[in-house]
Amino acid sequence: MSHLLLMVAVFSVSFVVGYLLISRVPPLLHTPLMSMTNAISAVTLLGAVILFAVPNQTGETLLGCLAIVTATFNVVGGFAITDRMLRLFKNKPGTPTTT
Repeated sequence: MSHLLLMVAVFSVSFVVGYLLISRVPPLLHTPLMSMTNAISAVTLLGAVILFAVPNQTGETLLGCLAIVTATFNVVGGFAITDRMLRLFKNKPGTPTTT
């Protein structure tokens, strides 16, 4: 039971700290920040998958599932935003290129 409480505490604190940090980022930096957090979310995904490699209690399994879902959502959203940003810098057909 102490492992479950520790996991809930770490999850709660990281959620609050993450929210406070992201809410203070200027809008111009959101896209680069989102691209960078893909690596952090990949580490979260890896940790959650490793969590499923050992026998766990039900609460730990549910927290692992929650970690996988939220990290996957963040990774997919980060790639979508990064792709959208990169499309802004591509030349459209028929537009002259500058040298």
